[in-house]
Amino acid sequence: MQTDVLSMTPIVTDTAAYLATYDLARQRATVSDFDVHVVRNADGSYWYVDEGDYALDLSEFEDRIVHTLGGRMSGLY
Repeated sequence: MQTDVLSMTPIVTDTAAYLATYDLARQRATVSDFDVHVVRNADGSYWYVDEGDYALDLSEFEDRIVHTLGGRMSGLY
């Protein structure tokens, strides 16, 4: 069986980009009171945003949220 490597590459890079962003979002969520969202851009790149960020308007990208991590800080140490 022959595998076309070119057709697999976008999937691999997309997964790697997602997992890298997810890891950063997970780290952020451990020290945040707010939910942290992983967002996918039209070009296939990912970024994350904390709901506690100033001037955040979720309506701009709510249809592109691919994962949400709950904030884990209770505000009490």
